[in-house]
Amino acid sequence: MKNDDIKIEYNEVYPTLCMGELIVWIGNKKYNFPSYCLSSGGSVSFDENWIEQVDSGPWTIREWPKYFPEEYKKKVLKKINKEIKWGCCGGCV
Repeated sequence: MKNDDIKIEYNEVYPTLCMGELIVWIGNKKYNFPSYCLSSGGSVSFDENWIEQVDSGPWTIREWPKYFPEEYKKKVLKKINKEIKWGCCGGCV
């Protein structure tokens, strides 16, 4: 199966990019992901003047749907990181 056979649907809303509904299609098979399944690789910190420093980072997946095919996990995560804007995991600062 080619990467073109994997479709990502995600309805994130800024600034809560991690709280969208994620659906992945592999061919004609639909996988609904659990709520809050994405985890940001970004971070937020503050400098000495309490000015926030926001860094975005790649997504990881906290929880996969039951029976999701193991052989597609890396391909799907790669496509998610290519198509979904990275978040910062700053508690929605």
